[in-house]
Amino acid sequence: MHAIRLHAFGPAENLTHEETPDPVPGPGQVRVRVAAAGVHLLDTALREGATGPFPAPAALPTIPGREVAGTVDALGEGTDPSWLGRRVVAHLGMNPGGYAELAVTDATRLHALPEHLGEAEAVAMIGTGRTALGILGFTELGPDSVAIVPAAAGGIGTLLVQYAKNADATVIGLAGGPAKVALVEANGADLAVDYKRPDWPEKVRAFLGDRTATVVFDSVGGDTGRAAVDLLGKGGQHLVFGWSGAGLHDGEPLTFTPAELAERGITSESVLGPVMIQKAGGDIRTLELAALDAAATGALRPAVHRFPLAEAAEAHRALENRGTTGKVVLIP
Repeated sequence: MHAIRLHAFGPAENLTHEETPDPVPGPGQVRVRVAAAGVHLLDTALREGATGPFPAPAALPTIPGREVAGTVDALGEGTDPSWLGRRVVAHLGMNPGGYAELAVTDATRLHALPEHLGEAEAVAMIGTGRTALGILGFTELGPDSVAIVPAAAGGIGTLLVQYAKNADATVIGLAGGPAKVALVEANGADLAVDYKRPDWPEKVRAFLGDRTATVVFDSVGGDTGRAAVDLLGKGGQHLVFGWSGAGLHDGEPLTFTPAELAERGITSESVLGPVMIQKAGGDIRTLELAALDAAATGALRPAVHRFPLAEAAEAHRALENRGTTGKVVLIP
């Protein structure tokens, strides 16, 4: 098979497209002929040897990637034979290997794909979609809600905008540059603004009039995140799930002291990791199933930015330089 392998930590150029032996599924495992593989911002940090929610690879070379969709073409010993030939999607968890034509995973990680859901869209929902729904579990949205979504043209941001509009909330989407702003507007945001323009907070205040924001879905931190929090009213929520605006690999999330929060009358909460799983009832598959169902029914429509598998390095560069929209997906 062909796969993307990383032989040394470093820049995107270290990702090489090469021929490797076909993987063989072990007991309780399946092999998936990959039709789409997800690329996550975290992958760019792991490529450089950084650690985070997932550890850096213990040994090189490695095949990156933890989200795949395709068709089961081989079974390991003891695996349910009904999986053979089925279209599936899976998050590979702690064991990468997704940037390839073939990937192996435990059968317990599989979800059968609904008939009308494409593989690229399924890959978007198995990781990005489950995270979006997990974040939304920390707030209640309704007609009185005013939600600010920084990075609203990204994979998670796109879904947050749609979900909030489905709940009849007022949605303000922030994006970098006119093209992305147009996408956010087309996605249903009530107001889409360019956070690269210094006057964007004033535009939001003028739009809201005597209202204030009730929740900020903050994945960027930095100056943009702080300016968004400044638009929160009393009782507002600051939900933190990233800090890309403060530096992709070495930034810090936007934080406030208890005194600052009390003075503002708001809350600030990190919503990733164990706390999200606890909120979902202790089972991450609950979020995965809900995300796939939302896409299958059309309640949520993931945006996908496709690259050929052989161009994984270019996909990483584009993601790091904020040159992508929606979920980045590699197509073998």
